[in-house]
Amino acid sequence: MKKNKSVQTRTVMRKKKKRRIRKRVLFILLPIVIIFFGVLGYGVHLYVQAQNAVSNSYEDDGREKSDLREGQVDPNIDNVSILIIGTDANEHRDNADNARSDALMLATFNKDKESVNLVSIPRDSYVHIPEVGYEDKITHAHAYGGPKATIETVENLMNIPVDYYVRVDFHAFVDVVDAIGGIDVNVPYEFKESNSMDKRDAIHLLAGEQTVDGEEALALARTRKLDNDIERGKRQMEIINAVAKKAASVNSVFNFDDVINAVGDNMSTNMSFKEMRTFVSYVTGGLNINNYTLEGTDYQPGSTYYWQLDEVALQETKTMLQDHLEISSPTVNTGSESYNQTNETQESQDAQNY
Repeated sequence: MKKNKSVQTRTVMRKKKKRRIRKRVLFILLPIVIIFFGVLGYGVHLYVQAQNAVSNSYEDDGREKSDLREGQVDPNIDNVSILIIGTDANEHRDNADNARSDALMLATFNKDKESVNLVSIPRDSYVHIPEVGYEDKITHAHAYGGPKATIETVENLMNIPVDYYVRVDFHAFVDVVDAIGGIDVNVPYEFKESNSMDKRDAIHLLAGEQTVDGEEALALARTRKLDNDIERGKRQMEIINAVAKKAASVNSVFNFDDVINAVGDNMSTNMSFKEMRTFVSYVTGGLNINNYTLEGTDYQPGSTYYWQLDEVALQETKTMLQDHLEISSPTVNTGSESYNQTNETQESQDAQNY
């Protein structure tokens, strides 16, 4: 009898021990399960939100492909290019329809190397604009005919197909930087600059390494009071790199809600969501970005200032981008007839469009 009671006692104790172990395991696993499904749910939410944002931002530019391509490209397998257009449009100026491009960058993506070549095109570059048929500052191309006119101008200048474009305004830039908690930059000198609503000297930054918010980052990207457009272009590329790296960091993942909202409200693109997803591999591959700027010299034939591009350096940049895209030099319509204007007519037109 005592033996049976002893056996029953041991059985009860083993059951109690198993229950305690199960409780401990459950206590450990439950948070992990909750986090897993929480992250999974958040990921699904972000995916749907991003899909909706890109769909709402989609603009048909009227091109099935670039005129410099023999056929349509697939960013899953092809090396492609994206023209990044940062406009000076904001609510205060009410200039969405005739905004100029305050920042213009051409990016080529090499699939096998998982690398990006990013070329800054100075806003005052003196180039031929097919939309109007004469030379002017490249920043005016967008005011003349939006992304389409800008794309045509860049293709004519660089002899490189522009497969996609992304256009963002001041507000998108400010909101994205704020959404990721600011970025770390090196401010080259102390300066004051207007904010996104054109309030004069609203932003005051001191020289040195520091973390800046959206308005401060925009001021740094825009200012050229103490240097020139070339140095500003270099700063813009550094800022783009800082934003991309910060956005790709683990710490920024749970801020993507705000990032998507900021971009979705202030962006237009001819990329579908499916096409945009393919560029994630460049981020996961380590985000290898090589920065370049079009070289040139100051040029002022009359009352208007221009940046005269150096033809030798320009040709080297064209070749570099063609090699990165792994394409031969395409044929481009230079619109040579439009170059036969008299200097008098050109200078008159320049004065009107300054």
